[in-house]
Amino acid sequence: MDLNTINVLVFAYLGDTIYEDYIRKYLILDKKIPNVSDLQKESINYVSAKSQARYLNMLIEKDFFTEEELSIIRRARNYKSKSHPKNCDIVTYKHATALEAVIGFMELSNNHSRINELMKHILEV
Repeated sequence: MDLNTINVLVFAYLGDTIYEDYIRKYLILDKKIPNVSDLQKESINYVSAKSQARYLNMLIEKDFFTEEELSIIRRARNYKSKSHPKNCDIVTYKHATALEAVIGFMELSNNHSRINELMKHILEV
């Protein structure tokens, strides 16, 4: 399958689950947070659209992404969406979607080491 023909929102759909799963494991295994209420509160620092947009922009500033990954990011940011959550503006939402999309792209490219590298940069902030 040609990954360039996949809708970027499909990448984001997949990337969202991978990103959230990674964060949940990090909070449980590495930060050793013992209860669900605290896990939920701490996860917001990573999985909110505002946080994801901030991480994406930080990684772009660090020249982290390859040209191919930047292409996916641009496609996701420029995708014409009809709605966005009420708790953030459309630009923030599109940047968060772009981060999820590039993770989904990495996953479908079987580039798990790249996902790990990306997440390592996010979790070191």
